[in-house]
Amino acid sequence: MSDPIRVLVTGAAGQIAYSLLYSIAKGDVFGKDQPLILVLLDIPPMLPVLEGVVMELQDCALPLLREVIPTDQEEVAFKDLDAAILVGSMPRKEGMERKDLLKANVAIFKSQGAALDKYAKKTVKVLVVGNPANTNCLIAAKSAPSIPKENFSCLTRLDHNRARSQVAMRVGVPADKVKNVIIWGNHSSTQYPDIHHAKVNVQGKEVAAFDAVKDDCWIKGDFISTVQQRGAAVIKARKLSSAMSAAKAICDHMRDIWFGTPEGEYVSMGVYSNGNSYGVPDDLIYSFPVMIKDKSWKIMEGLEINDFSRGKMDATAAELVEERDTAVSFLGV
Repeated sequence: MSDPIRVLVTGAAGQIAYSLLYSIAKGDVFGKDQPLILVLLDIPPMLPVLEGVVMELQDCALPLLREVIPTDQEEVAFKDLDAAILVGSMPRKEGMERKDLLKANVAIFKSQGAALDKYAKKTVKVLVVGNPANTNCLIAAKSAPSIPKENFSCLTRLDHNRARSQVAMRVGVPADKVKNVIIWGNHSSTQYPDIHHAKVNVQGKEVAAFDAVKDDCWIKGDFISTVQQRGAAVIKARKLSSAMSAAKAICDHMRDIWFGTPEGEYVSMGVYSNGNSYGVPDDLIYSFPVMIKDKSWKIMEGLEINDFSRGKMDATAAELVEERDTAVSFLGV
C-alpha cells in the first residue's frame, strides 16, 4: 500500500461533513488502496461535537483510515496537506446584508489561504464548498501566493448533478445516461445550467439533449429555474440545507481531480477564469466545463455559445465581478 495522504475537512462537525467523512474514509474518493489521515477542523465551541464524530469514525473500523486528528488550530489542520476540502463558512443570518456576509467570509478564507500557504504541500488540491463558494475560493487563492492558482476550485458539481438528474428524469433514463451538462458562472441563483451541448443515451443511442427532451420551453424556463433554486427548495422542505447531495457532489469533484474525467466527458467546476476563450473576465473563480487528466484541469474550449447562453453567462459573470470587488476591498482590512 502507498503512504497515507493527509486530507483536511473544515466545518467538520457540521451536517455536510457528517455525510461526507464516511465516504472519504472508506475509499470512495481517493481510491480503495489509498490509506489516509483525516484532519478535522472546526471552531472551539464545536470541539465536543467533533469528538463524537471522531468516535464514530473509529467505530466504523475502516482499514484505510490510519488516523483522525480533530483540531481548532490552523497550524495543526493545514500541515503537510495533500487535499483540503473547505466546507466551513459563515452562514447568512437573518437580517444580515450580503456585504456583511462577504466581509465575515473574507476574514475566514484569508486566514485559511494564509495557513495553506504556510503549512500545506505546494501540490495541495483545494476545494472550497462554503458559500459564497466562488468568491471564498478566490480569496483563499489570493491569500496563498506560493500555491498555484490552478490548485484551487469551488464546488458547482452539486448544481451539475442537479441539472443532470432533472434531464434524466424528464427523459426517463438513469442519470448516468446524461453527460456534458454545464453549469456556467456563480454557485448562486444567477448560475446558468446549460444543456445545449449535453448528450443523452436513449436505448443505446446517443442523442442531443434538446432532441431527447423535445421541449424547448422547459429547457429555457423551468429546467433552469429548478436547478437555480434547488438549494432553497431543499431548505424550505427540510428546514436544513442540502447535505447528502452536497457530500456526494464533493466526492464526485475530488475523485475526478484525483483520477480524471472519462474520455469525451466534461464536468462543471469553479476554476480560475484567466485566459478562457468564452469572454469571461479574468481574475474570477467561474464555473466552466472542464476535462481533467493527471490531476490538472483544462477548460473545454470551442463550444458554440448562442445569444441566449451569452446573456446568461454575462449576467452571472457580472455578479461575480461585483462580489469579487466587494470582497477584495475587505482584504486589506
